[in-house]
This record gives sequence, C-alpha cells and structure tokens, in this order.
Amino acid sequence: MAGMTLLGVLAVTPVMAATPGPVTKVFSRATPAGEVRIAARVMGQGPLVVLVPSLGRGASDFDELMVQLAEAGFMAASVDPRGIGQSRGPTDGLTLFDYADDVAMVARGLSDRPAVFVGHALGNRIVRAAASRHPEQVSRLVLLAAGGQVPIAPAVLKALNGVFEGLPADQHLEAVRLAFFAPGNDPAIWRGGWHPAVARQQQVALAATPSEQWTGGGSTPILIVQAQDDTVAPPANAEALVKAYPGRVQVSVLPHAGHAMLPEQPAAIAEILIGYLKTGKPPAAP
Repeated sequence: MAGMTLLGVLAVTPVMAATPGPVTKVFSRATPAGEVRIAARVMGQGPLVVLVPSLGRGASDFDELMVQLAEAGFMAASVDPRGIGQSRGPTDGLTLFDYADDVAMVARGLSDRPAVFVGHALGNRIVRAAASRHPEQVSRLVLLAAGGQVPIAPAVLKALNGVFEGLPADQHLEAVRLAFFAPGNDPAIWRGGWHPAVARQQQVALAATPSEQWTGGGSTPILIVQAQDDTVAPPANAEALVKAYPGRVQVSVLPHAGHAMLPEQPAAIAEILIGYLKTGKPPAAP
C-alpha cells in the first residue's frame, strides 16, 4: 500500500523542467600564424548574448548570469580566451583585434543575426574592438567595469598587478580584495580562477593596439554598468565615455560593487542586463 500511495503522489505532482546546463562548443579557424580554437560555454535558446571575461579569467565567471539569461529566453555564450580551458591559438604578436576576431568567430558559429556582446573589465575592451572590426555582428554592447579613461590610484594599481604576480595566498587574497571588491564584500569567491600567463599575453596585445581604433566601439549603442565602488574603473570612466559619445552611451549605476562586480551583485546585474536586452533601456534609477 505504501508503494501504491507513493506512485499515486508522483503521478499527480507536476514536474518543473530544469533549464539544461551549459554545453561546451569549440570553434576554429586558420590564421597565417596557425590554427585558432576557441571554446565557449553555451546555454539557452533565443537571441544570442556573447559574454567575454576579465583579464586573465575564464568563461566560468559568467555561470550564474548565464542561467538567468537562459531562463529569460536568451542564448548565452561565455567565451574562454586563448590559453584557458580548451581555447588555443598563437600568442605572439597579437593585438586586441585578434581576441575580437575570436569572439566574433564564436558569434558567427552560433547565430546568423547580430548579437549583444557583454564584456567584463578587459573583456569590455575586447567587445568594443569586436564592434569596431565586425559591426555587422554586434547589435549592442554592454560594458561591465569599463576602465581606461582615467588613471588608477597607485595603491590600487599595485594590488591589481600583484594579483598576477604569484603572491602568497593571504597576500594574494588581500590584493584581490583591494583591487576588485567593494568594502564589506567577501573576495574569497575569487580566490582562484586566475591565469597569469594569459593575463600577460592580453596586456601585451592591449598595449599593441592604438586605443583610438577600438575605444568607441564603432557606432554601436552602448550600456555601461558602472559599479559604484569600482576603484580600477571608477565612475569618471563612464562619464568620459558618455561625454565622448553623446546619445550613444547609457549608464546604469550598480551599488555595493567593485571591479569584480559579477560575483558581488549577480542578481542586480542580471536584472539590469535582461531589462536592457528586452527594452533597449537600462532600469530607471530608484
């Protein structure tokens, strides 16, 4: 009788289908320097959103945001840069546009329509380069932690560089806290996930690319999600971009977040991003 009762309960209890988890897809192309293979974690169905991570970090930084995007009716594709996961390719003589070509290749492989590109920290520079080089593939840009317009305070810059210098564990975590996290937010979630060799390659590529070739992101509409407590990319950066590209750049301010942003305020970022994807406008300030 107990077994029959249990079966009866199971038969009438509705089962909610879970959103399928991410699937890794690899895209490749030949270049004069050799083959490039770029892996992306792909989740959901619908209009494509390409996600590009921060300096020396990988696709998994977007895992939580990908779930929210998939549940909201979008296909999210988070890209591992060369040297992380299954992504491979030549590393000598690169510019920012080589990384832009990598993410554009992923977008082409997943959709025949223009996609929204979202870039975090260094990733925001890569997506601006992608929009400048491949305007037909990029419908809108969302920039998380968009720095580079104003200098970084010396103590913060020292901490940022220290994150990639093989510090002892306690000193490394303190450097992560100072450079990436707002006061009161726990940096332990980013204790790992750092790829110093990849970061060095990316920094060389960035230095080899004139900023005027990519800063404006072509003529693409831009939303900047500006963390209120970001000391690497403080609010003056967003203000400078609004002034430089009036009418094309919008800003949404994110409280209680620093340069890390994604692990600090994942729900708030998802709300801003999904609202912008659906309406073309950031949410109104409270």
